[in-house]
Amino acid sequence: MKATTDFLFEIGCEEIPAGMLPGAVEEFKVILEKYFGAHKLLEEAAVETLGAPRRLAATCASIRARQPDEIKEMTGPPKSVAFDNVGTPTRAAESFAHKVGLPISKLSLVTTPKGEYLAAKQVIRGRAAKDILEEILPRVVAEITWPRSMYWTGATGLRFIRPIRWVVALLGGKTLRLTLGDAVAGKFSAGHRFLGKSRVPVSGAKDYASKLRRNFVLVRAEDRRKKIATELRRLVASKGLRVHEDARLMDLVTYLNEFPAAILGGFDPSYLDLPDEILITVMRGHQKYFAVERKDGSLAPHFLTIINLDKDRAGLIRAGHERVLRARFADARFFWEADQKCRLADYLPKLGAVTYQAKLGSYGDKVERVRSLARWLAEQWFASGISHASVASADRAAELAKCDLVTDMVREFTELQGIVGGLYAKAQGEPEEVAWAVYDHYKPLGLDDPIPRNIAGQAVALADKLDSLAGCFAVGLIPSGSSDPFALRRAAMGIVKILIETKLPLSLSLMIARSIRTLAKSPAPIAVAPDAEKQVMEFILERARFVLRERGGLAYDEINAAFAAGADDLVDAVRRIEAIKGIRKTRNFEPLAISFKRIRKILEKAGPDSGWKLPAVRPDLFTEEAERQLHSQAATVAREAEKYKREGRYREALQGIAGLRPVVDLFFDDVMVMADDEQIRKNRLTLLSELLSEFSKIADFSEIATREKA
Repeated sequence: MKATTDFLFEIGCEEIPAGMLPGAVEEFKVILEKYFGAHKLLEEAAVETLGAPRRLAATCASIRARQPDEIKEMTGPPKSVAFDNVGTPTRAAESFAHKVGLPISKLSLVTTPKGEYLAAKQVIRGRAAKDILEEILPRVVAEITWPRSMYWTGATGLRFIRPIRWVVALLGGKTLRLTLGDAVAGKFSAGHRFLGKSRVPVSGAKDYASKLRRNFVLVRAEDRRKKIATELRRLVASKGLRVHEDARLMDLVTYLNEFPAAILGGFDPSYLDLPDEILITVMRGHQKYFAVERKDGSLAPHFLTIINLDKDRAGLIRAGHERVLRARFADARFFWEADQKCRLADYLPKLGAVTYQAKLGSYGDKVERVRSLARWLAEQWFASGISHASVASADRAAELAKCDLVTDMVREFTELQGIVGGLYAKAQGEPEEVAWAVYDHYKPLGLDDPIPRNIAGQAVALADKLDSLAGCFAVGLIPSGSSDPFALRRAAMGIVKILIETKLPLSLSLMIARSIRTLAKSPAPIAVAPDAEKQVMEFILERARFVLRERGGLAYDEINAAFAAGADDLVDAVRRIEAIKGIRKTRNFEPLAISFKRIRKILEKAGPDSGWKLPAVRPDLFTEEAERQLHSQAATVAREAEKYKREGRYREALQGIAGLRPVVDLFFDDVMVMADDEQIRKNRLTLLSELLSEFSKIADFSEIATREKA
């Protein structure tokens, strides 16, 4: 058998949900490489994993046909025990030789720190890759995690997302002995359900993709994506139009089809009277259609759909899609007109009958809490000098924000909540500031999503998210693992993004405390868990760390250093982090950070400060010039740093603190902190304690990761 060979593994099944495929493909690769690495089967070539609706597959161009042999050295008894005075092997040597299966003549002596020992080199022959693969591949399949999976061969059988119909498992073109469920591994894959052959012979990794391509299956997602994008552009270019960009829809249709083809359809232009948001949602959400735009960005009366066929013969498929879309648009128009027969605010009483959460009451209760918080936020901003912060606008937007939840349009198209409310508010003559605030109040939905566009929307968005966080933590509904039914992580991330991007002056602790008090004062008072405020603060700060790392590109230790000095005002904390980043590469910064780590360790080892801390540093107890210099220069730098801090000039303040490095180094060179004299020892510890405390108000230097140990 060759030293290396190729490998192909395909699991054929009923259609896998498109949204689950990308994650499964990635996980499949990770699991395979874990096992291949553990068994030393991989050469330089990597494992490629592929996914299409009816299959998960893995190929590798170069896999070892056999594990490499392993030479293992075993030590036995010491030389003095293994041989007698004249060099004759003893019973101990004979027993060791028997144990390792070698004659005594094949044994050797090795020198160790403890002396010479009898030793044997044992060659452990590597196992054949065929035997290993037949053993591990069923485990690999069982380890792939799915949001839900199925039994189809009995409750004790294999679990998988869909019933497995065929298996291909080839090593060097030869079939592995393998069974998954009821499917026995063989050399036959399956082509497209309608266009290809049901049995497609493959010989291995080299011809797998090409054989399936001839049977109308593109196994690589990038090939399907490229085909879709090319056809979409070609169809609209002929009419001088362009495709409405939709990355998530592109991902979905890429994994929905094995051999995608695009069709251009049309609809009655009269439907363009409906808002673009509703038309696009109907096309995308229910029909998986791409909207089409004119070059000025307005919608054109056309749509693009992707079919799992090579072409639309006779235009029958296009006509069917046009008929379906016409009915969906007619429904949307009916909802649009019917919903607006009454004012948006008239829906408010109905929210009292819709449960938000059993312990937190109805959506009507939530609206009142959000109104109270939004008014308070607007009042804080107005009082701080933001003249366009309108309390009335924030209150009205909060009052209307949830009303669309009980409209027919949102019942049918739930993804339009908030958006529909904003559209109805605008159509019914509400002030533009209020309408946009309602429209935007769920934003941001992700790291790349924009925040609400006006200050009223920002107030309502913050109030809504704060109420959700405070309420859920108050009644013990805290996210754990991947479970987050109330999207609290997204709510916390949204709060962070709004505060950082708007640079609005707000105290996180005051916001959280206010939201907790609002819960307690609601018409149906809610019992609040004792640690709720602290837990909400920690939860938001953890999201803040994530946002600053992922979006701001800031280092984790710089964030920790600034947050350790206080993060109640996130905008101020970000300025301090940026100041740390700005001076991090200066000559004195890292050595001083090392010294601060040393100071912290000294103080921790000294025990509770009640046992050594003096009311103040006593200069009369100084015995060394180095401690006098440190005390004097630290006092001067502290005054300057406090001045810079008040002015928000954090970089200058940190540069001044970093300038203390020479006197700190001198102190540690010349001064024995833990002196025998108790009063001198306490005085020196107090000096270090005050130094650490005074110069950790902007950033805690000891949190900085350094390249050398203190």
